[in-house]
Amino acid sequence: MAGPGLFLQPTLFTDVGSDLSIVSDEIFGPVLCIQPFDSFEEGLAIANHTSYGLAASIWTQNLETALRAWREVKAGRVWVNTTITGGPEMPIGGFKQLGFGRETGLYDVEEYTEIKSVQIQIGPRKPWVVK
Repeated sequence: MAGPGLFLQPTLFTDVGSDLSIVSDEIFGPVLCIQPFDSFEEGLAIANHTSYGLAASIWTQNLETALRAWREVKAGRVWVNTTITGGPEMPIGGFKQLGFGRETGLYDVEEYTEIKSVQIQIGPRKPWVVK
């Protein structure tokens, strides 16, 4: 039993337009909005109609559609026919107002790393241009 506070039961919203904040803003709760569409282009426009781009989940039986969608959806992490999977080696991070850079994986380590190139010549130097 949850303590006192504001709680929302898992809720499904239908017949919503892209102009509603519940569709375009980040809603941290058990909320899902359903927006039907008739074409790939319309679905892509709906998916990208937000100031955020943390993650997307594409559901299709067509691999070509999946490839096209994950290239064109503006999100830092994209799942196909699944959601919330991937290990700690997978970089995570968003597009648009969710910032730049990635966390976890090699990209996270590189954020704290400065790369330096050093070349050392030991002994007599041979000319690199021949006359």
